[in-house]
Amino acid sequence: MTLSSQSANIYRQVSAPCTQLGDLRKIAKVIKKDHALGMELWHTGEYMSRQMALLIMDPKLLNQAVIDTLDKDMQQHTDAEQLQLADWLMANQLTKHKQTIALLQSWRDSPSVLQRRLFWYYQGRLRWTGQVPPGDTEKLLTLIEARIEKEQPAVQWAMNFTAAQIGIFQQEYRQRCIELGERTGLYKDRKVAKNCTPDYLPEWIAMQVAKLKL
Repeated sequence: MTLSSQSANIYRQVSAPCTQLGDLRKIAKVIKKDHALGMELWHTGEYMSRQMALLIMDPKLLNQAVIDTLDKDMQQHTDAEQLQLADWLMANQLTKHKQTIALLQSWRDSPSVLQRRLFWYYQGRLRWTGQVPPGDTEKLLTLIEARIEKEQPAVQWAMNFTAAQIGIFQQEYRQRCIELGERTGLYKDRKVAKNCTPDYLPEWIAMQVAKLKL
């Protein structure tokens, strides 16, 4: 595709082999919001350009149809890149406007694996940041208990993340989340680097409760 001079300049910068995500943020800080530029970079199909695009799009212009197109485009990438792009979309766009937050909250039963992942990841992040929505934890935890073992790996991890945050920050559900991990055995045998948090719920919850003195 033919790029505008501005897009071509940004494309050259972000396509350099040594470019890191931190470099993208520095460029985005100068640009601020430029949705048209972001979409032009997105349509290059290149991974780093798409990362850059997700920093400068305007969340007010992201409706369900646009997000569905972004979702479909992400599936052209490797599994790891798909997850990074989806998580980057949530962190830098979807959580920034009430319209896109409402969309996030609606994806619990979405046919899209990535959108279901973002629903659960968002629920976990709410609890991680001290924003526990009143009255919905019981329902969410019941759904996790019923569905987590049958879910796709990308969604399964996000559900596990949410269960961990519930267990860490909501003491009344802590034992139930620990027992969920014991029952499913998910991530029990996954090796983690020294000083890193394990994904196995009983160990994850115990480590963070002790660390945070909850």
